[in-house]
Amino acid sequence: MIEASKHLIGTHDFATFMAANSDVNSTIRTIYNISIEKNKDLIEFNIEGNSFLRNMVRIIVGTLLYVGFGKIKKQDLPKIILDRRREGAGPTAPPQGLFLEKVFYNP
Repeated sequence: MIEASKHLIGTHDFATFMAANSDVNSTIRTIYNISIEKNKDLIEFNIEGNSFLRNMVRIIVGTLLYVGFGKIKKQDLPKIILDRRREGAGPTAPPQGLFLEKVFYNP
């Protein structure tokens, strides 16, 4: 999952990782960092970016979990991003346990 997450870092068109029927002008976003840590029975994902699409973080987590389960190959992530098709990514992770830790504004 850690190796696969490296493909998501940077500026990309994240249309693949957006909930259906979202109304946005652009699906271009920048991910600055993704860290994944296992702590006993929990896996903690920290995702830092300039902004996020509706359900983007949950879909990224679901996709990375599918990589961990062997249902998606880590080397397929670049193609999944470029295809811009929601069907190519993993499932939307459930909202339980998801929280916004910090928001930074650039003046």
